[in-house]
Order: sequence, then structure tokens, then C-alpha cells
Amino acid sequence: MTVADALMTDLHGSLQDPLLGSIGFLNEVMERYPQAISFAPGAPHPEFYDGVDPARHIERWLGHLESGRGLSRSAARRRLFEYGPSRGLINDLVAGLLRRDEGIDAAPESLVITVGAQEAMLLVLRALYPPGGDVLAVADPSFVGLLGAARLLDIPVVGIDETEDGPDLAALAEACVAARRDGRRVRACYVAPDFANPGGSRMSLAARHRLLELAARHDFLVLEDNTYGFTAAPGDRRPVLKALDRSRRVVHIGTFAKVCFPGARVGFVLADQLVADPAGGHRLLADDLAALKSMVTVNTPPLSQAVIGGILLENGGSLAASGRLRAARYQRNLDRLLDGLSRTLGPAGRPGVRWNRPGGGFFVRVEVPVPVTTELLELSAAKFGVLWTPMAQFYLNGGGARRLRLSCSYLDADHIDEGVARLAAFLKEGF
Repeated sequence: MTVADALMTDLHGSLQDPLLGSIGFLNEVMERYPQAISFAPGAPHPEFYDGVDPARHIERWLGHLESGRGLSRSAARRRLFEYGPSRGLINDLVAGLLRRDEGIDAAPESLVITVGAQEAMLLVLRALYPPGGDVLAVADPSFVGLLGAARLLDIPVVGIDETEDGPDLAALAEACVAARRDGRRVRACYVAPDFANPGGSRMSLAARHRLLELAARHDFLVLEDNTYGFTAAPGDRRPVLKALDRSRRVVHIGTFAKVCFPGARVGFVLADQLVADPAGGHRLLADDLAALKSMVTVNTPPLSQAVIGGILLENGGSLAASGRLRAARYQRNLDRLLDGLSRTLGPAGRPGVRWNRPGGGFFVRVEVPVPVTTELLELSAAKFGVLWTPMAQFYLNGGGARRLRLSCSYLDADHIDEGVARLAAFLKEGF
């Protein structure tokens, strides 16, 4: 008889939350049904890995250290092999990128280079939320990585219904008032203004300005996730919230996963907010994030930073051109998916099946007339050979029970067509 060494109730409550196991479950199903076409992962298309040459990119960055910073060859190479500063090694290059591509004037010291955007979210939430009950507002549905980080840190979260124009700002204002009435406050609001994962909403320019005005009026910070902004159609780019920020209300989080490659695991956070210390001085919020990072991952791997740094240098400090190439691929894939859904599940298709039509991003949400369960996903994979993501895990208040998410980013056209055909068969015959 096996004797347990600990009770589940002795461990942190988040470990019992199904959210933490949701990604692992999807990966497990994909492994068990390798012949199934998967609309589950929000991964970049593999064609963009062809030009990635880590050795060349690292060499380019080493040359930058020698010519641009005056380091000897041996000193530059040591940067690759040592731990390095928690704040990062490529802050100047990322600051230049933000200035060229986004119109953000960011000082390098206001940036922290992180292990993906996920670590940036964890660090920011840890810094902003001491024990005491302040509330985090999020669009509902919202990115599972952000929700998971909040649950790991025991941060109370309030969901704000998502509209096609982003979070319902009237509901956000009401949540701020309600929190104050309860002796708390909304300390921060997480938002992805462009093609949010998973809902696909996109904020208009007017809504972006209204959100910043609301943040000033109710004294909260905006945590901006800019992962999918680059996928906008040509001529339809909208300024990120940080570029509109005139009062340091926005903490801007970015990642190189989609515009370079995810295996590097490099992201960043721009936190230029001033924090008053007891002695009457000030420091940057980025200083505190770097201190927290020193206790979490110590530093982002220098080899990974060097690869990303080399890519930035090879592209003249900008990713706008390569971003447009990627956006064209993802727009073609999205159009192919939407056209296929219309062709196979339009008026003559399965009654009760509806979907949104986002203008960019990686994801389409589909409403179906039955509860979307893990058992239904198993049936879809085993009998019909197609995978997707249940959306209930993205919701706070029990929503999404009859919704699934489709991602078409990493598939080729023929796989999208075949996947849509299998999905249509499943939706017509599977329940």
C-alpha cells in the first residue's frame, strides 16, 4: 500500500485548479492522436524558422559588443557564458526597436528582459499586489497565462466582459467603484488591445484613449500585452497603448516568440513608473522587477538574448518588415479558415454553430449548441481526427461552456482545408 507524503490540501490551492493542467492536457491529447489535425496551438508557422541561424545571430551580437561598446573579443564572449545582469543584456536594442516600430520613447533602464512574456506577467503581478485584497481586472475571456499567474499569487481577479471593441469600459468603471465600496481598489487592468487571445477583440483608437482616461480617473495601471499587434493588415496598424500614454499609466509587455521564434524564450517588460522610497527618493518600477527576477530566474539566458539581439541588429534594429511578412502569412491562413467555415458550416451547415470574424491574430472562436467538454475533445480527435481548444478555461465566471477556439497560425493551406472538413463533419455528426 502506497503511503502519501503529503495531502493535496497541504499544498497551494492553485495546484487543484484545472487551469494549470489545461495546456498539459492538450499536449497529451496531441501526442495520443498524432494523425489528427490540430487547431489548438497558437504557434508561429514553421516556415519562419528557415532563416534562423543562432550561431550567425550570436556572432552578429558579439561584433556589436566589440564595435559598439568597445569590448575585447574575450570580454564579449564572456557575456555569453556568465549569468549576466537580471535586468538584461539587450535593453538598448529593445529600446531602439520600440522607438522605431511602436513610437515608444523607452530608456533602456526602464526595460527588463524576461523569460518570455509569461515571466514578465508574473513579475509585474508580484510587484503590484502585496497581500491585502487589491483587485486585478481582466477581459473575460482572458489569456490563461495571465489568469494562471494571478492564481499562483492569490490575487483576486474580476472579469470584465469582452466586446468586439475590447473590454466593456463602462463595466470596468463600475468594477472600480464596486471595489472602492468594498474597501479595495482595482490596482491594474490587463488588456491585449489587438486581436486578444482567445476572444479576438480589437480596441478602436477611441476605446484606447477612453481606457487611459479611465485609468487616470480611477488610479489604476494598464498591463498591456502586445503579442498580436503585428498581424494587423497593411495600413491598419493602431498605436499601442504605451505610445498613447502620457502619464506612465501603462506597463507594456512584449515577446519575441511570434516575431522571431518561441524557442528563444525571450520577452520584455517596459515599466517606467516611478516608485517613491521612504528616504524621499525615486526608483523605477523596472528596478523592482529586476530585483524580483533575481530571485525567480536570476537572469534571462545570455545565449537566448544574444540570438534575439543578433536578429535585431541584422534587421537594422526594426522588426517591422519581417513582421509584415509574417502578418501576410497569418492573414492568408485566417482568411482560409474563415472561408472554409463559411463554405462548410454556413446557412446549410450545422444549426447553432456560429463564429466571429477577427481582422487579425491567430484565433477564431466558435459557438456550438452543446457543452464543450474534454470528452467531446477526445471524441473529436479519435473519431474525426481534428483537435481544438475548449474555451471554458479562459473564462472567470463560468462562461465559454459552449465555445471552442481554433488556431490556424502554424498550419499550411491544405491542412487548414482538411481540418475544416473534419471539423465540419464533427460538428454535423459528432453530437
